[in-house]
Amino acid sequence: MKILISETNKKWLFHIFLWGSWLYLAVSNASDAEFYNRAIFITTLIVTTHIPLFLINSEWLIPKVMNKRGISTYFWSLLFFITVFILLHGFILEVVSSYLALPQRRGNRSMSAVVAIVMVAAISTGYGLLNYLVVQEKIYHEKQQERLKSELSFLRSQISPHFIFNILNSIVYLIRTKSDAAEAVTLKLSELMRYMLYESENTQISLEKEVSYLGNYIELQKVRFEEDVEIAFITEGVATNQIIEPMLLIPFVENAFKHGVGMVIDPIIAIRLKISEKALSFSVKNKIAPETALEKDESSGIGLKNVQRRLELLYPKTHQLTVRNENGWFEVQLNLTF
Repeated sequence: MKILISETNKKWLFHIFLWGSWLYLAVSNASDAEFYNRAIFITTLIVTTHIPLFLINSEWLIPKVMNKRGISTYFWSLLFFITVFILLHGFILEVVSSYLALPQRRGNRSMSAVVAIVMVAAISTGYGLLNYLVVQEKIYHEKQQERLKSELSFLRSQISPHFIFNILNSIVYLIRTKSDAAEAVTLKLSELMRYMLYESENTQISLEKEVSYLGNYIELQKVRFEEDVEIAFITEGVATNQIIEPMLLIPFVENAFKHGVGMVIDPIIAIRLKISEKALSFSVKNKIAPETALEKDESSGIGLKNVQRRLELLYPKTHQLTVRNENGWFEVQLNLTF
């Protein structure tokens, strides 16, 4: 069973281990006669000088002073505190050792104070810098996630109006020419709108819903164009438990209907979707008129550009997108690993 330890508890465990080891090493060479007094003596020095310097450096100087005022200010501030605690260490060493009647080692007293404080400063600097880098990395990733969410939200907001305009144009066409089919298509549109407004707000959805949405859209276009456009939608495999980014496939089909009809002679739109347990292969191919390739309006590529960007953000290493415009045919091929 995996045991989760909070950041606060990790810090407590680190300090318990550090200062416990520090105290043990300091008193391990003491004789039995002076062990108790020496333990009190070292504990007093640790509590009054070592721990405060460690915390000041790791919890304030590094994250606050160095982060806001630079390394130079941090260095001189640390040097100041090292000097203060060396003097305090020497004073407490003198007072406590006299009170406990410990043997005096005057020749090494000043040097021991300097060495102990400098070691504490060095350890706290390493610990503080490590914590600082971890926090900065966490902040960086949080900012990246927020940027990602904002960009995806913006891309979705662009796709939705573009889709609505295309469908409304289809409804207008049917009302004007085939009023008996308009009601059925309007109901079909309501299903598509429900999906777009509610399901697309989710981070990911089932592939089955996405495929159903795609099929409804294609059926609507078949009703609109009837025999004027040859439309083929072939699927292989069955969507089961796979999940996918919502409205990821539809922009390719929208683009085909936008530029594969109209001035195109004998328009053909061929859509193929192959599904396996861990991947899908999706291709959309349509004939285009020579003028279409040269005279596209500025908004014509919004859907494709947006879906390309979404793939880069959400599936950076698990997708392959190929776009071809050759010999009067425009083809998009997407291979995606779940």
